[in-house]
Amino acid sequence: MANIFKSYTDTAIGTSEATVYTVASGTVAVVIGLNVSNITGNQINVDLRVDKATGDDVYLVKNIPIPNGTSFEFNAGNKFVLQTGDAIKIVSDTASSVDVLISVLEQT
Repeated sequence: MANIFKSYTDTAIGTSEATVYTVASGTVAVVIGLNVSNITGNQINVDLRVDKATGDDVYLVKNIPIPNGTSFEFNAGNKFVLQTGDAIKIVSDTASSVDVLISVLEQT
C-alpha cells in the first residue's frame, strides 16, 4: 500500500454547491485538515457535507457562520476517513466567497 500526502484547493466558491474533493478509485483517504476561508468583506454562512458513495450523505457542518476575513478549521486536529467515491462538497450563502484547502493522506 502506498501512502501519499496531498492537498487540494478550490477558490471563490459561492452559492452553487461545489465538489472540492472526491476519493479516487482504489483509494482510501484520511482527511487530516480542512480549512474554509471567508474571502469577502461580510459574514457568510457555509454548509460542508460528505456525499457518500453508499448514499448515506452527512453534513459536517450546516449553516456555520464565518465572520469577515476569518477562516474555519473543520476538523482541528481530528481526522476522518473517506472511501472510494466519497466526496466533500461545500456551498455558501454568498457568491464567490469561500476558499478551501483540504489535506489528505491517500492510501492506494
